Amino acid sequence: MRPISSSDSACRIEPITLDGQEPAQADPSKILETGLAFWSSKVLLTAVELEVFTTLGARSLTAAELGRALGLHPRGTYDFFDALVALGFLERAGNGVEGRYRNTPATAQFLDKNRPGYVGGMLDMLNARLFGFWNDLGKALRTGEPQNEVAHSERPMFETLYCDPARLEQFMSAMRGISAPNFQALANKFDFSAYRTLCDVGGATGLLSCLVSKAHPYLKCTSFDLPAVEPIARRWIEKEQLRARVKTVSGDFLKDPLPRADVITMGMILHDWNLEKKKHLVRLAYEALPPGGAFIAIENLIDDARRENAFGLLMSLNMLIEFGDAFDFTGADFWTWCREAGFRRYEVLHLNGPCSAAIAYK
Repeated sequence: MRPISSSDSACRIEPITLDGQEPAQADPSKILETGLAFWSSKVLLTAVELEVFTTLGARSLTAAELGRALGLHPRGTYDFFDALVALGFLERAGNGVEGRYRNTPATAQFLDKNRPGYVGGMLDMLNARLFGFWNDLGKALRTGEPQNEVAHSERPMFETLYCDPARLEQFMSAMRGISAPNFQALANKFDFSAYRTLCDVGGATGLLSCLVSKAHPYLKCTSFDLPAVEPIARRWIEKEQLRARVKTVSGDFLKDPLPRADVITMGMILHDWNLEKKKHLVRLAYEALPPGGAFIAIENLIDDARRENAFGLLMSLNMLIEFGDAFDFTGADFWTWCREAGFRRYEVLHLNGPCSAAIAYK
């Protein structure tokens, strides 16, 4: 570093130059954009909470009309709706009081409760629960302890859900929209031709089993989950008219062996658990498979160098917030556990966005 010089009573530090080149100019925009990201997040989450996109449906409304329909005070309506326009979540024809707001193709498909692709249930949970809990990330990092309902001396969310069948079904229905693209990608991309049976562990509504069965009618599929979930899965399977090819089996994968099948799948299951339970589930999968069988874990796999999949790393921090010792992992981590269990070969199949299938063969 060069000496500090003085000019007009102002002190400055001369920038370092390399090989006679001009120093690169640092840009704080990324820092500020990330630091302020909760503003735009809260605007979207609040729009879902207020049912902006469902209220609009296929209509276009002025700010005054939409504000009245939502019961909003006029002070914030233009700022709120125009922020959604600027963020790309609404479209507007015209300006000022005559401007008419409508859904974008994406919000119409995914954030209107009356459409089958609705994914707002996940955003409702983020808004109602995780947005506040993430405020205690620093405490979680210092203590390694969860910062969800348990930290506030309340019952864990999932314990509460499993005691209330109506809320459990509502939650699982909401999660279908989040999982469907990845499960469909697996059904399309993985070569199932050598197999005849599949068991989806933690199958929830039976979505993965149904999608795979539709794409590969020769497969007999089983959705395995806790007893409280089985009636919900049955209703969804019947709705899809797949009772002949998809069945349900109830059990507890922390206590019971898994149903035997040529393919064992776990969609966003392994990341919910600590290392000991992860290895337990891998061993159960190995024991349930025949020689040549495949174990498929669908996860937001962190890249092995831990430099690129920011979503996977953030999801792992979310597991810290939710469960403390649970964590997301890399493909290399997965293969280490699978090799210890006896699997002979491994590969990664990219599905969508940050999500991939880690596949181990017995």
